Amino acid sequence: MSISLDDVATILAIPVTGRFVAYHGRMSYHDVHSLFVDTLGVDPNEANDELQQVLGQSVRLEWLRGRFSYITDEDEDDMIDCAVRAYLLYLLGCTLFLDKSGIRVPIIYLTLLTDLERVNTYAWGAAALAYLYRQLGLATRHEVKQIVGYLTLLEAWIYEHFECLAPTPNIHYAVNQPRFHRWLSRRETAAPLQAL
Repeated sequence: MSISLDDVATILAIPVTGRFVAYHGRMSYHDVHSLFVDTLGVDPNEANDELQQVLGQSVRLEWLRGRFSYITDEDEDDMIDCAVRAYLLYLLGCTLFLDKSGIRVPIIYLTLLTDLERVNTYAWGAAALAYLYRQLGLATRHEVKQIVGYLTLLEAWIYEHFECLAPTPNIHYAVNQPRFHRWLSRRETAAPLQAL
C-alpha cells in the first residue's frame, strides 16, 4: 500500500494531470538574476544582493514575505502580477517542495510561474508526490536526520488508511472539501497521540 495519484487528488484536491512540472538542470547566475528581475519586478541591485545572500540559486522566504507584503489592489497590474508570482513561489517553498533549509525556495520554480494564465494547467499534485517519494527515499539513509516534502499529504494519507491513528474528526467537514479537512490537527485539539 502506498500513496497514489488518486490519493493526492482526493485528499488534497490539487491537480494530478496536466502539464509536466519540470526544469532542466542548474541555471547560470546571469539566467537566475534575469529570471528574478523579470518575473518579480525587482531592482537588479536588490536582486543581486538577495542572490549573494543565499549563494545564487534560491530566494529566502522571509525576503519574499517582506518584499511583497505591502502590495495592494490599488497597485499597478504588473506589480500585482509580480506579487502573485512571489506568493505562489512562497507557497511552493513552504508546502509542495519544502526543503531541509525551511527558509528558502529555488528560483528555478519561477520558470513555471512566468505565465500566470498557465499556472493552473500544471500537474502540481503529481510533482508533489514525486518529490515526496524522492525525499522519503533519501530519508531512509542512515546519515539523514530529517524528512522533508509535502508532509501534509503523508499525514493525511496515514489518517485515511489507518483510522486508528487519525486525530479528532472535524464536525464541520463538508464533502466538497479536500479530504484532509476531515480531521482537526492535534495542535487544535491538544490531543496526545494514543498508544496502540
